[in-house]
Amino acid sequence: FLPQVDSANAGRVLASDAAVFLKKSGLTDLVLGKIWDLADTDGKGILNKQEFFVALRLVACAQNGLDVSLNSLNLPVPPPRFTDTSSPLLLGGTASSDLPWAVKLEDKVKYDAIFDSLNPVNGLLSGDKVKPVLLNSKLPVDILGRVWELSDIDRDGMLDRDEFAVAMFLVYCALEKEPVPMSLPAALVPPSKRKPLSVPGAMPLIPSSASTKEPHQSLPPVGILAAKTPLTQ
Repeated sequence: FLPQVDSANAGRVLASDAAVFLKKSGLTDLVLGKIWDLADTDGKGILNKQEFFVALRLVACAQNGLDVSLNSLNLPVPPPRFTDTSSPLLLGGTASSDLPWAVKLEDKVKYDAIFDSLNPVNGLLSGDKVKPVLLNSKLPVDILGRVWELSDIDRDGMLDRDEFAVAMFLVYCALEKEPVPMSLPAALVPPSKRKPLSVPGAMPLIPSSASTKEPHQSLPPVGILAAKTPLTQ
């Protein structure tokens, strides 16, 4: 990562260069600001090599649902992911389009059966049809909202067969007490959604995490979930 932001090869990274690069993580400005404050220990607006690695580590923690704090630095997390289409970055040298899908075949068969039982129209399920399945998990509404946000990859307010499988995968992870990530891991992006430009997978999440915090316009089910939860209980 360092050569991408340290073009002068001076062994340090300026705040302006780091900001552009860290934005590609898909995390909110608030989280990135916290990461910068923790990494820039002397407050000079410049990161040396060691501090830059701390920032990368904190990005990885945030992307995997861990606290952004120095205590998280020693926890085992996968490498951070950045949505730069020009380089494969830290995917073990593999372009994300070649990554095996995290949803296993036998699980996909189960998820497809649930999908078909919900009467999809033109291969799509609306938020209203997915909502009861999500609520049935008894997970907190904010977690279910994030599950929807991550699984509605093309942001059309509907889930197709592959997106529904992503939602179910995330729900089962949450039920196993695994944190739901803040941005969709490359391995979870369905192969059908990885081309031509969705190599990074998380691109639509960047505007959504920054701009849809006010009214949940692009996330109808989240609004529905929040409003209707007491009734279902």
